[in-house]
Amino acid sequence: MISSLRGTVLATASDSVVVEVGGVGFSVAVPGDVAHTARVGEQILLHTSLIVREDSLSLFGFAEATELEVFGHLLSVTGVGPKSALGVLSHLSVDQIAAAVADDDDAPFRRVSGIGPKTAKLIVVQLAGKLAPPAPAPAASSAPTEIVQQLVAALVGLGWSEKVAAEAAAQSTDGASATELGSVSLLLRRTLATLGPAQQPGPGSGRG
Repeated sequence: MISSLRGTVLATASDSVVVEVGGVGFSVAVPGDVAHTARVGEQILLHTSLIVREDSLSLFGFAEATELEVFGHLLSVTGVGPKSALGVLSHLSVDQIAAAVADDDDAPFRRVSGIGPKTAKLIVVQLAGKLAPPAPAPAASSAPTEIVQQLVAALVGLGWSEKVAAEAAAQSTDGASATELGSVSLLLRRTLATLGPAQQPGPGSGRG
């Protein structure tokens, strides 16, 4: 069982990375935010799950051990396969998943490509009581809530996943000037300077 990989990034794609460990390159399917932040030539540590099928061996990797744990829980849900579970973790953070399950809210899961209404409801029902409660919300940003929501919506509209958009918005508003905090367009410009060019989502991609 390959439970983790630490090595050098050889290549990246929208939903995978190739990691060289001891002269061997491992192709690992990863959430979109991991694929986006991975840099060729740099070191990376991934917590991994090896999925064995009759005709294939597939590695799925995550930056955090908690994501790997939730991945395992998702695989226990009827109708959820590895790619669908990865899709959920590409679009939603562990806390967002836990909050949706705790609130009996299947809407966030229905927005994930490949997850239908029936499967979304099963995720909420079958994971109830299995996930750690979401972490307390961080201190409110000095930016108006409406501005932050508009910023996240703009990033999602440009193709970024909700997970990446929310994290980027939080980072962007932290330390922004008073002028920037009052303007969606200025905050968007500041955020894109960090994220890079907006990406257009492709089939099964974890980010936009």
